[in-house]
Amino acid sequence: MRNGIISLLAVLFGLIAGAILMAVTGNNPVEGYKYLFEGGLKNLSRIGNTLATATPLIFTGLSVAFAFRTGLFNIGAAGQMLFGGFCAVAVGLTFDMSRPLLLVCMVLAGFIGGALWAFIPGLLKAKFNVHEVVSTIMMNWIAYWTVYYAVPAYFKGEFLETESKKLPESASLRTPILTDMFDGSYINLGLFIAAITVIIFSFIINKTTLGYELKAVGFNRDSAEYAGIAVNRSIITSMVIAGGLAGLGGVAFYAGNATSIQIGILPTQGFDGIAVALLGANTGIGVLLAAIFFGLLYSGRGFMNAMTDIPPEIADSIIAIIIYFAATSILIDRMIRYFINKKKNKKQPAIVRNTTETEKKEEV
Repeated sequence: MRNGIISLLAVLFGLIAGAILMAVTGNNPVEGYKYLFEGGLKNLSRIGNTLATATPLIFTGLSVAFAFRTGLFNIGAAGQMLFGGFCAVAVGLTFDMSRPLLLVCMVLAGFIGGALWAFIPGLLKAKFNVHEVVSTIMMNWIAYWTVYYAVPAYFKGEFLETESKKLPESASLRTPILTDMFDGSYINLGLFIAAITVIIFSFIINKTTLGYELKAVGFNRDSAEYAGIAVNRSIITSMVIAGGLAGLGGVAFYAGNATSIQIGILPTQGFDGIAVALLGANTGIGVLLAAIFFGLLYSGRGFMNAMTDIPPEIADSIIAIIIYFAATSILIDRMIRYFINKKKNKKQPAIVRNTTETEKKEEV
């Protein structure tokens, strides 16, 4: 409950700060927010695009949240997403099979690719205590350059060398039913996979022995080892699962929102996943709602810029401020506790006085 209040306050403070920025630059905040939210919610097509934009963020947010809940900081979701997406695209362009089977193979390839990319930092952390922040950042750039050379060498596009071949319809997560339902938006099956993943994430973390052991290692590694938990195995398992979740984000993005994979771009959704996890308080439903909110901001900023003189950087500033407040949630938590304790302290003197009077009567 408290985490939810903190997240809502972070959003509120971010929106207030954004309104101040709009006013300072000589724009109307009410009009700005009106077009910002209309840009993501005005019609079915825009709603579909908002949900599609949020889908990769759900996966990367879950990836970072899973690592956080188990005492690790997975800052390598971008590289895991990129390599997982590359593996899925490679399967989609290489194999010719029935669509359901091909999509299942692509999803599995994406998960395995992301998991493999996180396995190395997990192993280094478990065996040599190499900090995962350093190793995952390094793996981000290894993924970047691996895809940079592999795509032109094996999957070069017909017209551009900077992107792969277009995925055939049988290898795309888009379906005519969803496209028609949302008036031509690029919403795809990745959203449903994300919803299922949120449920699985919550179940593993809260209801399974595996989740308990992983959280125990995250809380106190020495105590968990003393209790008989295989600490090194838990660290590797946690990173592998987190990487696999980010890899699924690559599948949703490159085989759903897009139709090919471009080189020379490290997906920003991997880094945005950190913000989504923080705002979502590292819970499954929290990550889902935070990702949709971020998807709304990203989808609506272009429309706001088109309809007003407000630059799209204002939306980026709002997101940055929300991230700041979410990251410094401990300050908001302390503020809430301060007001709670202040109320308690106001009542405390009355209790003391009554107790003293009672003691005096007993003495008499």
